[in-house]
Amino acid sequence: MVIAPARARRPGAEPENSQLDPDDRAGCPFCEGRESATPPETFALGPPGRAADAPGWRVRVVPNKFPAFGPWSDEGDRTTGLFARKAAVGRQEVVIHSPRHVHTLADLSVRELEQVAEVWQARAAEAREQSFPHMQALVNEGRAAGASLQHTHSQLVWLKDEPPLVDQERRSQEEQGGCVLCRVLAEEAEQRIRVVAERDGLILICPFAGRQPYELLVAPRECESDPFTSSALGAALALAADGLRRLRVAEGPVSVNMWLHASGHWHFEVLPRLTILAGLELGSGYFVNTLAPESAAGVLRES
Repeated sequence: MVIAPARARRPGAEPENSQLDPDDRAGCPFCEGRESATPPETFALGPPGRAADAPGWRVRVVPNKFPAFGPWSDEGDRTTGLFARKAAVGRQEVVIHSPRHVHTLADLSVRELEQVAEVWQARAAEAREQSFPHMQALVNEGRAAGASLQHTHSQLVWLKDEPPLVDQERRSQEEQGGCVLCRVLAEEAEQRIRVVAERDGLILICPFAGRQPYELLVAPRECESDPFTSSALGAALALAADGLRRLRVAEGPVSVNMWLHASGHWHFEVLPRLTILAGLELGSGYFVNTLAPESAAGVLRES
């Protein structure tokens, strides 16, 4: 990671408005009362006796209409010389966080965020029963982060195999002979300079050598390996949303990618899209961050 604040002053460094049209309420398929605009729901939180695909829900889950992973046949799996083909077998669902038309996790109440976590855990349990042991939970907010609809939602990807980056980190930790994140969090808690907030046994930091300005990490202080059975998942989601609220105060509306790393010492990674990955980052692997994480944490603590 290269920390280079001076590059923030270069011509064209200011990001274009990356949010979607703010007047997008009309026709939004995720709003209550438009349930017929989505595929039939696979799960929902709502009052007893509520009919499926009817109003009255609090959190609703529907299949992703444009999945990358799906119930594809693996009959075409084959290897030819150096080249291997394998079907992207899995399942993708969209979790609609609220019947209210709000744009970001930062606009949800603590109770609503706890309900989102409850749904994630219920779907992860169902996935495991159906022989999909790995669940990737992610949130994309804003055009620059890949969101096509602004109504707050997340995606759940059911996977047969451990995702490559998760596998890589797990192997690295095994080589290190212990949990690296435990040591990192202990060091951060002692130094305090990159800590934004800490509560409910969880910590929110701007991690050392972040890839983007205001990159955030949320994790339980105690080492836990499975967020989908953890009582702390809802509180962690609420702390991540607190970080997004602070970021909005500091920078205004910002596109954000957030994902749950559900292996080893589980944690959320939050990546604001304030700069664009260019040839240096893509071609060399050096990430250029125009704001030191110590400075970012200081701004967010005051926001």
